[in-house]
Amino acid sequence: MTEIDTSVPHSARIWNYWLGGKDNYPVDEEAGDAYTAVFPGIVTIARSSRAFLGRSIRHLVTEAGVRQFLDVGTGLPTVDNTHEVAQRLAPEAKIVYVDNDPLVLAHARALLTSTPEGVTAYEDLSLYEPEKILEAASRTLDLSRPTALILSGILGHVADYDRARELVRGLLAGLPSGSYLCVNDGSRGTDPDYENAQDGYNETGAVPYFLRPVGMIEAFFEGLEMVEPGVVSVPLWRPEPGGEAPRPIGQHGGLGRKP
Repeated sequence: MTEIDTSVPHSARIWNYWLGGKDNYPVDEEAGDAYTAVFPGIVTIARSSRAFLGRSIRHLVTEAGVRQFLDVGTGLPTVDNTHEVAQRLAPEAKIVYVDNDPLVLAHARALLTSTPEGVTAYEDLSLYEPEKILEAASRTLDLSRPTALILSGILGHVADYDRARELVRGLLAGLPSGSYLCVNDGSRGTDPDYENAQDGYNETGAVPYFLRPVGMIEAFFEGLEMVEPGVVSVPLWRPEPGGEAPRPIGQHGGLGRKP
């Protein structure tokens, strides 16, 4: 296994820290605190992204009847991972996680818990290998049946936008009619403070993450039937009833069905 360097901050561990997770080191907390000093709203963005994932999975299970999930760019296990949300509602659900980060691989055992009725699997593959991902997923999932493709906070790491769209199309091409695409990513046009903080972070030499205009995020769903309300700032996507009225942030997402 690749040795994990705990002397250099790591984006997945920083995100884990913002989510309240424990799989991080002092260097990650320092980097996370430095970012929040510039832009405190990043914690809200991280947690709103995770909450959107949970609501979209609940919709897929309870309203769309989906029982298979392909989660690419999994990231570190935190709270309410895809299999936990799905299997809480449908114990027979099957989930395949995909990531090629040695840090995620080291913690993959936390993603491999499952209900007795269901299945979870972890594949050590890159987003840039859609054909290999589909081949590996087919060992656990029946890809002749509707499957939800989850791309949460991963497409912003693909610097070339055309390549990012190509990867989404390649993965969807292997899924049948009735499958779904769930995307949420950092966006431009809502919060200039977030944009400035992220642009500054990208210049530090860390693994960059590119915020994109909402129209570019919408284009990932080209050819799909959008679930209402379409691509919106994630707190506005089917918010839980009660509580404070959600406010838009620089993170947009949506859910679309393959005809």
